[in-house]
Amino acid sequence: MCIASGGVIIEKRGHKADVDFGGNIVEAEAGLTQCEVGDRVLVHAGCIIQKLTETEAEEMDEILRLMEEL
Repeated sequence: MCIASGGVIIEKRGHKADVDFGGNIVEAEAGLTQCEVGDRVLVHAGCIIQKLTETEAEEMDEILRLMEEL
């Protein structure tokens, strides 16, 4: 099973972006959505698939935190 992960864009170069996942920096395809440096985004299979609102990002962080406690 694959899961999309939330991160923050720290650098963008055309259709590529470096996304920070809590200190783990990954290059992702950024051409599918309108996003900029500083945006919270959802990444799946190396592609940014959605820009997240701050509320969505906080809820996702909380769900992942709760899952880690299981």
